[in-house]
Amino acid sequence: MIVLPLALAQFVASYAATTMTVAVSAVAADLGTTVLGVQTAITVFTLTMASLMVPGSKLSDLLGRKRCFLAGLGVYGAGALLASLAHGPGMLIVGYSLLEGIGSALMIPPIYILVTVTSPDLTARARALGVVSGAGALGAAAGPLLGGLVTTWLGWRASFLLQVLLVALIVLLALRVAEPPAPPREKRFDAGGALLSAAGLFFVVFGVLQSGSYGWFVSRTDFAVAGVVLIPAGSVSPVWLFAGIGAVLLVLFFVHVRARERAGRDPLVPSGLFRDRITGLGLATQHVQWLVLQGAFFVVAVFLQEVRGCDAIETGLMLTPATIGILAASAAAGRMARRHSQRWLIRVGFVLAVAGLVLVLVLVRADSGVASAAPGLFLLGAGVGIMLTASANLVQSRFPDSAQGDISGVSRSVSNLGSSVGTALAGSVLAGTPHLGDRSFALALTTLAVAAVAGLVAALFLPAPK
Repeated sequence: MIVLPLALAQFVASYAATTMTVAVSAVAADLGTTVLGVQTAITVFTLTMASLMVPGSKLSDLLGRKRCFLAGLGVYGAGALLASLAHGPGMLIVGYSLLEGIGSALMIPPIYILVTVTSPDLTARARALGVVSGAGALGAAAGPLLGGLVTTWLGWRASFLLQVLLVALIVLLALRVAEPPAPPREKRFDAGGALLSAAGLFFVVFGVLQSGSYGWFVSRTDFAVAGVVLIPAGSVSPVWLFAGIGAVLLVLFFVHVRARERAGRDPLVPSGLFRDRITGLGLATQHVQWLVLQGAFFVVAVFLQEVRGCDAIETGLMLTPATIGILAASAAAGRMARRHSQRWLIRVGFVLAVAGLVLVLVLVRADSGVASAAPGLFLLGAGVGIMLTASANLVQSRFPDSAQGDISGVSRSVSNLGSSVGTALAGSVLAGTPHLGDRSFALALTTLAVAAVAGLVAALFLPAPK
């Protein structure tokens, strides 16, 4: 079955993005570095994956979807193996941050392209995307729990070896996948566009990630490079410096795309993709969904560990209701797609997600019972599970097979940016409070609820299907 290796690959990539968060202390002690050093490795992984997603998607058209998928698995597996053998932070960064990040950027876009081009109709596509999206959300949700179990029982290196074994299994399954013939494309890679898009996304994501340390508007501390203070505390946050550089590079990227199109040459991404209203709104909802999901997981995990004193395993177990909600919604994706429009499902998903966040806000306190978060987390997971499938189906289905490489890369890039912004946004709110407790927890969740409402507003502007 073609969906199985694709879903497993999405699970592994999402798992890698969250499992390291519970092994930070163990990795730092073993490699003789600091917690900040390990957090840097996690940040570089996110940056690499997000910034290379669009070029990686384009390569799936030039090399072939299956070939690019297998190449990504190979690079990813090599990175996981190297990380498991790391004897210092440099080797960890090369294996985990760079090679796994590059491998993810190569293998994730073909996942969604292959699901789309091998599904005969909207319902079948919704069912397949539900499985893949559910696997991705499950990997993100299960990462802390599985990572905590493996790190506690076998050590942090075993977590990377587990990824190597899973990648080997996926490769064996993927070799049997019959790829539909791709439509003819100009076999030229837009290296200039790839460089501009990757650099632009890198600086935008890097800037967002700085919000946790420096704040969003006013820098909490000096920003220095090589001992030279470039931005003193109290001045504008360096978030805007890096985000501004990224924005300029992305503007140059769009200028470059238009210039190539006027010259009759194939750009990295066609400009017409960004002029479609439904696509734009669909991408906006995708961004907000991952922002809310990852931000909520981060806030709840920090609250449970820092305020309630839970360990990694207990924290993962407490997040289980959200995982169940995601899986239940993903499993019903095909049936829901037959009965309702994608627009309706996205709206309902946002309503459930907002309701879930409100329930968590109302019921969860430092001294509340262990089951107090369960109803809200389940609704949040169910709402996000409904939206993930519906939004991906809506966006991917807007384009013919010949454009699937283009839209898949942009879609995955937008989703990864949402994950980065969600964690950074929640982290900056928590870091900006005097001490962690009920008030900081409520403020961070309220911020995410406002973002979810903004996503609902975007969904309300989606036009009715014709």
